[in-house]
Amino acid sequence: MKTAGLNLDHLRVLLDVMEQGSFSLAAERHGLSQPAVSQQVRQLERRFGLRLIERMGRRASATAAGQELAGHLRGILAAVDDADRAMQSLAAGVTGRVRLGTGATACTYLLPPLLASLRQRFPDLDVVVSVGNTADLLRDIEDNRLDVGLLTMPIRARTLLATPILEDEFVAIFPASGPAPAARLTPRLLTQRPLVLFEPGAQTRALVDGWFGAAGLSARPTMELGSTEAMKEIVGAGLGCAVLPRMAVSGAGARPGLLTRPLQPRLGRKLAMVTRRDKPVSRGLRQVLDGLLALKPPGDAP
Repeated sequence: MKTAGLNLDHLRVLLDVMEQGSFSLAAERHGLSQPAVSQQVRQLERRFGLRLIERMGRRASATAAGQELAGHLRGILAAVDDADRAMQSLAAGVTGRVRLGTGATACTYLLPPLLASLRQRFPDLDVVVSVGNTADLLRDIEDNRLDVGLLTMPIRARTLLATPILEDEFVAIFPASGPAPAARLTPRLLTQRPLVLFEPGAQTRALVDGWFGAAGLSARPTMELGSTEAMKEIVGAGLGCAVLPRMAVSGAGARPGLLTRPLQPRLGRKLAMVTRRDKPVSRGLRQVLDGLLALKPPGDAP
Protein backbone atom coordinates (compact mmCIF):
# COMPACT_ATOMS: atom_id res chain seq x y z
CA MET A 1 0.00 0.00 0.00
CA LYS A 2 1.62 3.25 -1.13
CA THR A 3 0.86 6.92 -0.59
CA ALA A 4 2.79 9.59 -2.52
CA GLY A 5 5.51 7.06 -3.33
CA LEU A 6 5.92 5.95 0.28
CA ASN A 7 5.38 2.37 1.38
CA LEU A 8 3.28 2.48 4.55
CA ASP A 9 4.63 -0.86 5.77
CA HIS A 10 8.17 0.47 5.50
CA LEU A 11 7.15 3.57 7.43
CA ARG A 12 5.70 1.43 10.21
CA VAL A 13 8.93 -0.52 10.42
CA LEU A 14 10.99 2.67 10.55
CA LEU A 15 8.82 4.08 13.35
CA ASP A 16 9.18 0.86 15.33
CA VAL A 17 12.97 0.96 14.96
CA MET A 18 13.02 4.50 16.32
CA GLU A 19 10.56 3.83 19.15
CA GLN A 20 12.07 0.51 20.25
CA GLY A 21 15.67 1.51 19.56
CA SER A 22 16.37 -1.82 17.93
CA PHE A 23 16.47 -3.22 14.39
CA SER A 24 16.09 -6.78 15.69
CA LEU A 25 13.02 -6.02 17.79
CA ALA A 26 11.36 -4.23 14.88
CA ALA A 27 12.23 -7.16 12.59
CA GLU A 28 10.72 -9.65 15.05
CA ARG A 29 7.53 -7.60 15.41
CA HIS A 30 6.97 -7.47 11.65
CA GLY A 31 8.09 -11.00 10.84
CA LEU A 32 11.12 -9.81 8.88
CA SER A 33 14.83 -10.52 8.93
CA GLN A 34 17.12 -7.88 10.41
CA PRO A 35 18.85 -7.31 7.02
CA ALA A 36 15.43 -6.69 5.43
CA VAL A 37 14.67 -4.04 8.04
CA SER A 38 18.06 -2.40 7.51
CA GLN A 39 17.46 -2.35 3.75
CA GLN A 40 14.01 -0.68 4.18
CA VAL A 41 15.51 2.00 6.42
CA ARG A 42 18.29 2.67 3.91
CA GLN A 43 15.73 3.00 1.10
CA LEU A 44 13.83 5.63 3.09
CA GLU A 45 17.05 7.49 3.93
CA ARG A 46 17.97 7.56 0.24
CA ARG A 47 14.51 8.80 -0.66
CA PHE A 48 14.71 11.72 1.79
CA GLY A 49 18.44 12.27 1.34
CA LEU A 50 18.82 12.35 5.14
CA ARG A 51 20.22 10.12 7.87
CA LEU A 52 17.21 8.99 9.93
CA ILE A 53 18.77 6.39 12.28
CA GLU A 54 22.09 6.43 14.18
CA ARG A 55 23.64 3.23 15.55
CA MET A 56 25.41 3.48 18.88
CA GLY A 57 26.49 0.00 19.81
CA ARG A 58 23.39 -2.14 19.81
CA ARG A 59 21.15 0.88 20.24
CA ALA A 60 19.41 2.54 17.29
CA SER A 61 18.44 6.16 17.84
CA ALA A 62 16.53 8.63 15.69
CA THR A 63 18.47 11.57 14.35
CA ALA A 64 16.97 15.06 14.48
CA ALA A 65 15.50 14.42 11.01
CA GLY A 66 14.24 11.03 12.17
CA GLN A 67 12.53 12.58 15.19
CA GLU A 68 10.87 15.16 12.95
CA LEU A 69 9.67 12.43 10.60
CA ALA A 70 8.45 10.26 13.49
CA GLY A 71 6.07 13.00 14.64
CA HIS A 72 4.48 13.10 11.19
CA LEU A 73 4.41 9.32 10.87
CA ARG A 74 2.44 8.86 14.08
CA GLY A 75 -0.32 11.10 12.74
CA ILE A 76 -0.27 9.55 9.26
CA LEU A 77 -0.35 5.97 10.48
CA ALA A 78 -3.05 6.74 13.06
CA ALA A 79 -5.21 8.23 10.28
CA VAL A 80 -4.62 5.17 8.09
CA ASP A 81 -5.59 2.88 10.98
CA ASP A 82 -8.76 4.92 11.56
CA ALA A 83 -9.65 4.67 7.87
CA ASP A 84 -9.02 0.93 7.92
CA ARG A 85 -11.27 0.45 10.94
CA ALA A 86 -14.00 2.54 9.33
CA MET A 87 -13.89 0.42 6.16
CA GLN A 88 -13.95 -2.78 8.19
CA SER A 89 -16.99 -1.49 10.06
CA LEU A 90 -18.75 -0.70 6.79
CA ALA A 91 -17.93 -4.14 5.41
CA ALA A 92 -19.08 -5.91 8.57
CA GLY A 93 -22.39 -4.14 9.16
CA VAL A 94 -25.05 -1.80 7.84
CA THR A 95 -23.70 1.70 8.37
CA GLY A 96 -23.17 4.90 6.43
CA ARG A 97 -25.59 7.31 4.77
CA VAL A 98 -28.26 6.82 2.13
CA ARG A 99 -29.77 9.88 0.40
CA LEU A 100 -33.42 9.37 -0.56
CA GLY A 101 -35.53 11.78 -2.60
CA THR A 102 -39.33 11.72 -2.82
CA GLY A 103 -42.45 13.84 -3.05
CA ALA A 104 -44.19 15.42 -0.09
CA THR A 105 -47.17 13.03 -0.15
CA ALA A 106 -45.08 9.85 -0.08
CA CYS A 107 -42.77 11.35 2.55
CA THR A 108 -45.72 12.22 4.80
CA TYR A 109 -47.97 9.17 4.46
CA LEU A 110 -45.88 6.28 3.09
CA LEU A 111 -42.28 6.45 4.28
CA PRO A 112 -42.46 7.02 8.08
CA PRO A 113 -43.02 3.32 9.00
CA LEU A 114 -40.15 2.26 6.74
CA LEU A 115 -37.81 4.92 8.12
CA ALA A 116 -38.71 3.97 11.69
CA SER A 117 -38.05 0.29 10.96
CA LEU A 118 -34.67 1.04 9.40
CA ARG A 119 -33.68 3.23 12.36
CA GLN A 120 -34.64 0.48 14.83
CA ARG A 121 -32.88 -2.33 12.92
CA PHE A 122 -29.80 -0.38 11.80
CA PRO A 123 -29.07 2.45 14.24
CA ASP A 124 -25.75 3.25 12.50
CA LEU A 125 -27.45 3.80 9.13
CA ASP A 126 -28.48 7.40 8.36
CA VAL A 127 -31.25 7.80 5.80
CA VAL A 128 -31.41 11.44 4.73
CA VAL A 129 -34.68 12.33 2.98
CA SER A 130 -35.06 15.23 0.53
CA VAL A 131 -38.49 16.38 -0.64
CA GLY A 132 -39.04 18.03 -4.02
CA ASN A 133 -40.70 17.76 -7.39
CA THR A 134 -39.97 14.84 -9.67
CA ALA A 135 -37.94 16.75 -12.28
CA ASP A 136 -35.54 18.23 -9.71
CA LEU A 137 -35.11 14.94 -7.86
CA LEU A 138 -34.40 13.06 -11.09
CA ARG A 139 -31.60 15.50 -11.86
CA ASP A 140 -30.19 14.96 -8.37
CA ILE A 141 -30.20 11.19 -8.90
CA GLU A 142 -28.51 11.56 -12.30
CA ASP A 143 -25.86 13.83 -10.74
CA ASN A 144 -25.38 11.38 -7.83
CA ARG A 145 -26.55 13.91 -5.24
CA LEU A 146 -29.22 11.36 -4.30
CA ASP A 147 -28.78 7.59 -4.08
CA VAL A 148 -32.39 6.61 -4.72
CA GLY A 149 -35.77 8.20 -5.38
CA LEU A 150 -39.36 7.20 -4.75
CA LEU A 151 -41.06 9.08 -7.55
CA THR A 152 -44.18 9.24 -9.68
CA MET A 153 -43.92 7.63 -13.11
CA PRO A 154 -43.34 8.04 -15.98
CA ILE A 155 -39.57 8.23 -15.66
CA ARG A 156 -37.80 8.91 -18.96
CA ALA A 157 -34.03 8.87 -18.67
CA ARG A 158 -31.68 6.29 -20.18
CA THR A 159 -29.20 6.59 -17.33
CA LEU A 160 -31.84 5.75 -14.71
CA LEU A 161 -33.49 2.50 -13.68
CA ALA A 162 -37.14 2.84 -12.58
CA THR A 163 -38.68 -0.13 -10.76
CA PRO A 164 -42.48 0.19 -10.23
CA ILE A 165 -43.36 -0.42 -6.59
CA LEU A 166 -47.03 0.37 -6.07
CA GLU A 167 -50.04 2.05 -7.60
CA ASP A 168 -51.96 4.70 -5.71
CA GLU A 169 -55.48 5.61 -6.74
CA PHE A 170 -56.70 9.20 -6.80
CA VAL A 171 -59.96 10.05 -5.04
CA ALA A 172 -62.16 13.10 -4.61
CA ILE A 173 -62.77 14.44 -1.11
CA PHE A 174 -65.71 16.54 0.10
CA PRO A 175 -66.79 18.11 3.39
CA ALA A 176 -69.05 15.74 5.27
CA SER A 177 -71.32 18.65 6.23
CA GLY A 178 -72.14 19.64 2.64
CA PRO A 179 -74.44 18.18 -0.03
CA ALA A 180 -73.84 14.48 -0.57
CA PRO A 181 -71.66 13.87 -3.62
CA ALA A 182 -72.37 11.23 -6.25
CA ALA A 183 -71.11 7.69 -5.67
CA ARG A 184 -68.52 8.16 -8.41
CA LEU A 185 -67.20 11.51 -9.57
CA THR A 186 -66.70 12.29 -13.24
CA PRO A 187 -64.65 15.23 -14.54
CA ARG A 188 -67.86 17.05 -15.51
CA LEU A 189 -69.37 16.69 -12.04
CA LEU A 190 -66.19 18.01 -10.42
CA THR A 191 -66.06 21.07 -12.67
CA GLN A 192 -69.44 22.07 -11.23
CA ARG A 193 -67.95 22.49 -7.74
CA PRO A 194 -65.24 24.76 -6.28
CA LEU A 195 -62.10 22.76 -6.88
CA VAL A 196 -58.82 22.62 -4.89
CA LEU A 197 -55.88 21.10 -6.77
CA PHE A 198 -52.13 20.67 -6.44
CA GLU A 199 -50.10 23.63 -7.59
CA PRO A 200 -48.84 23.57 -11.22
CA GLY A 201 -45.52 21.88 -11.86
CA ALA A 202 -46.21 18.85 -9.66
CA GLN A 203 -46.33 15.47 -11.38
CA THR A 204 -49.60 14.71 -9.57
CA ARG A 205 -51.13 17.93 -10.94
CA ALA A 206 -50.14 16.92 -14.45
CA LEU A 207 -51.94 13.59 -13.99
CA VAL A 208 -55.10 15.30 -12.73
CA ASP A 209 -55.03 17.82 -15.58
CA GLY A 210 -54.65 14.94 -18.02
CA TRP A 211 -57.70 13.22 -16.50
CA PHE A 212 -59.83 16.32 -17.08
CA GLY A 213 -58.30 16.82 -20.53
CA ALA A 214 -59.21 13.27 -21.62
CA ALA A 215 -62.87 14.25 -21.03
CA GLY A 216 -62.45 17.39 -23.13
CA LEU A 217 -62.52 19.60 -20.06
CA SER A 218 -60.11 21.98 -18.39
CA ALA A 219 -59.83 22.08 -14.61
CA ARG A 220 -60.36 25.59 -13.22
CA PRO A 221 -59.40 25.37 -9.55
CA THR A 222 -60.32 28.08 -7.10
CA MET A 223 -57.19 27.24 -5.10
CA GLU A 224 -53.84 25.67 -5.98
CA LEU A 225 -51.80 24.40 -3.04
CA GLY A 226 -48.59 22.45 -2.48
CA SER A 227 -49.65 20.71 0.74
CA THR A 228 -52.07 17.82 1.00
CA GLU A 229 -52.75 18.70 4.63
CA ALA A 230 -53.66 22.27 3.64
CA MET A 231 -55.95 20.92 0.92
CA LYS A 232 -57.74 18.71 3.45
CA GLU A 233 -58.14 21.64 5.83
CA ILE A 234 -59.64 23.79 3.05
CA VAL A 235 -62.09 21.06 2.08
CA GLY A 236 -62.97 20.33 5.72
CA ALA A 237 -63.84 24.01 6.14
CA GLY A 238 -66.42 23.67 3.36
CA LEU A 239 -64.50 25.73 0.78
CA GLY A 240 -64.52 23.17 -2.01
CA CYS A 241 -63.61 19.65 -3.01
CA ALA A 242 -60.18 18.24 -3.92
CA VAL A 243 -58.55 15.43 -5.85
CA LEU A 244 -55.84 13.67 -3.83
CA PRO A 245 -53.90 10.39 -3.86
CA ARG A 246 -55.74 7.86 -1.71
CA MET A 247 -52.69 7.44 0.54
CA ALA A 248 -53.20 11.06 1.69
CA VAL A 249 -56.64 10.23 3.13
CA SER A 250 -56.03 6.63 4.31
CA GLY A 251 -54.37 5.26 7.40
CA ALA A 252 -52.52 8.03 9.21
CA GLY A 253 -53.83 10.51 6.61
CA ALA A 254 -57.51 9.86 7.37
CA ARG A 255 -59.36 12.64 9.19
CA PRO A 256 -62.92 13.14 10.37
CA GLY A 257 -65.22 15.54 8.56
CA LEU A 258 -64.29 14.39 5.06
CA LEU A 259 -66.07 12.15 2.56
CA THR A 260 -64.07 10.19 0.00
CA ARG A 261 -65.37 9.14 -3.41
CA PRO A 262 -63.71 7.24 -6.29
CA LEU A 263 -63.22 8.85 -9.67
CA GLN A 264 -64.90 7.75 -12.89
CA PRO A 265 -62.97 6.95 -15.02
CA ARG A 266 -60.42 5.66 -12.59
CA LEU A 267 -57.24 7.72 -12.10
CA GLY A 268 -54.10 6.40 -10.48
CA ARG A 269 -50.36 6.94 -10.36
CA LYS A 270 -47.48 4.51 -10.20
CA LEU A 271 -44.64 5.11 -7.77
CA ALA A 272 -41.27 3.79 -8.78
CA MET A 273 -37.94 3.25 -7.07
CA VAL A 274 -35.37 5.14 -9.16
CA THR A 275 -31.59 4.74 -9.15
CA ARG A 276 -28.75 5.29 -11.59
CA ARG A 277 -28.17 2.15 -13.63
CA ASP A 278 -24.50 2.17 -12.65
CA LYS A 279 -25.09 2.90 -8.96
CA PRO A 280 -22.93 0.76 -6.64
CA VAL A 281 -25.17 -0.82 -4.00
CA SER A 282 -23.73 -0.65 -0.49
CA ARG A 283 -25.16 -2.73 2.35
CA GLY A 284 -27.02 0.29 3.66
CA LEU A 285 -28.49 1.16 0.27
CA ARG A 286 -29.51 -2.48 -0.20
CA GLN A 287 -31.58 -2.35 2.99
CA VAL A 288 -33.30 0.85 1.82
CA LEU A 289 -34.00 -0.63 -1.62
CA ASP A 290 -35.44 -3.82 -0.11
CA GLY A 291 -37.63 -1.73 2.20
CA LEU A 292 -38.95 0.34 -0.71
CA LEU A 293 -39.74 -2.79 -2.70
CA ALA A 294 -41.85 -4.08 0.19
CA LEU A 295 -43.94 -0.90 0.55
CA LYS A 296 -47.72 -1.12 0.47
CA PRO A 297 -50.20 1.75 0.19
CA PRO A 298 -51.66 2.87 3.55
CA GLY A 299 -54.75 0.85 4.40
CA ASP A 300 -53.72 -2.23 2.39
CA ALA A 301 -53.79 -5.54 4.18
CA PRO A 302 -50.31 -6.81 5.10
